[in-house]
Amino acid sequence: MPEISIWEKETFYAAQDVIIVGSGFTGLWSALHLKFLHPDYKITILERGPIPTGASTRNAGFSCFGSPSELIADAAAIGEANMWRLVEMRYKGLLEIRNFFSNDEIDYDANGGYECYTTNSGSWEECSTKIDWLNSELQKITGLAQVFTISDHKLTDFGFAGFRHMIENKPEAGLHPGKLVQALLRKVQTLGVQVLTGVQVLSYNEFTDGITVDTNSVTFSARQLLLCTNAFTKHLVPTLDIVPNRGQVLLTAPIENLRFKGTFHFDHGYYYFRNLGNRILIGGARNTGFNDENTEVMESTQAIQTELENFIRQHLLPTTEFSVTDRWSGIMAMGKEKSPIVKALSEHVFCCVRMSGMGVALAPIVAKQVAQLMSEPITA
Repeated sequence: MPEISIWEKETFYAAQDVIIVGSGFTGLWSALHLKFLHPDYKITILERGPIPTGASTRNAGFSCFGSPSELIADAAAIGEANMWRLVEMRYKGLLEIRNFFSNDEIDYDANGGYECYTTNSGSWEECSTKIDWLNSELQKITGLAQVFTISDHKLTDFGFAGFRHMIENKPEAGLHPGKLVQALLRKVQTLGVQVLTGVQVLSYNEFTDGITVDTNSVTFSARQLLLCTNAFTKHLVPTLDIVPNRGQVLLTAPIENLRFKGTFHFDHGYYYFRNLGNRILIGGARNTGFNDENTEVMESTQAIQTELENFIRQHLLPTTEFSVTDRWSGIMAMGKEKSPIVKALSEHVFCCVRMSGMGVALAPIVAKQVAQLMSEPITA
């Protein structure tokens, strides 16, 4: 690294009020809300790659808050109150996105969502019998009288095979996560937030009046540090309850006369697919190999990709040949609990991580929480 000029020291590398590590959804929303609270703050976001490369720009582009089987499973696992608290956070986060950005800016695609069930889906009976309860509780959150409706009649119209039942979720939609990240970048940069790419954070040190951050290039200093690298935060804070989970995706070539539009879930959300114009985008299947998919390695695998292709052949295009044009994966952060980790790690260091695969929806809300937390005095 060459010597640093005085001009660089007083601009790009000047002491900051806040340094944020990670320029994905959580980091960008956090910068935005910190600027709303403190317009004069000097804020720099450090990103290790040329663009955010974790989950924010590598997911399937769902604007969702939970399918029926997922909500019921979560209620059993974490309790009804905790499940509904998460759903409310997700739904409010999705509304926040709509308040900030137009449909055209983020390719918002309001074609509704669905959960599909086969004859062997053990969750169908429970979902169908609890649909009134789900709708009653969801009305308190959304204001909508009937979020979930049984829509078996659409199965034939969509050209699906092997599915016996389907529940529709009208408020669900698709969006373009890459365009959402770009829109957030433009907004925070307009407010004066500096975003530096190609800067990998190696460690940090805390002092009585702030922190220093050691990177692969220079050492930065600030009053506060916010860690927003989701699954990768464990490299800096090994004690956090974070387990990396790879989510693999593929995209087909255009399908002539593709019959379905919308976002779809299957098997408690472990499979998810949607139309992208006249192409099929499908991801998931990590439940076929949990151990292999608990990894930070961002490469697709033959086993999962084959499973996804077989799913298309079996259920989505049973009589139509298709080819795959794109394959990719992203790294999500899971843990023993499904709630995000939003807390002060010390007087000057904070984290906002573990979105459990719902970063699109959760990031706008948890960012507000951590911005407020960083604005309050830390008590012993």
